[in-house]
Amino acid sequence: MHDKPKFDEKNNLHPCYEIRLKGHLDDRWTEWFEGLTITLEEDGNTLLAGPVIDQAALHGLLKKVRDLGMPLVSVSLLKPGQADQSDVK
Repeated sequence: MHDKPKFDEKNNLHPCYEIRLKGHLDDRWTEWFEGLTITLEEDGNTLLAGPVIDQAALHGLLKKVRDLGMPLVSVSLLKPGQADQSDVK
């Protein structure tokens, strides 16, 4: 069984993830989560979205979330093309 997200060689893209946190991050965290889009949602959550190079990078992002002390709501791997269809702003 092989569930590891694969690099999309055809489109030269890394897998995209959405990481949802409870609470709002302010603008000063943009550089810390470089490469990810930060969207403040109306329900009080923050959505971090974008490509993640590999599982080690994903774990690094989750460590940053842990270090912030913000509750993690969800982590979702997006299917190819789904990032374009999502409501990420």
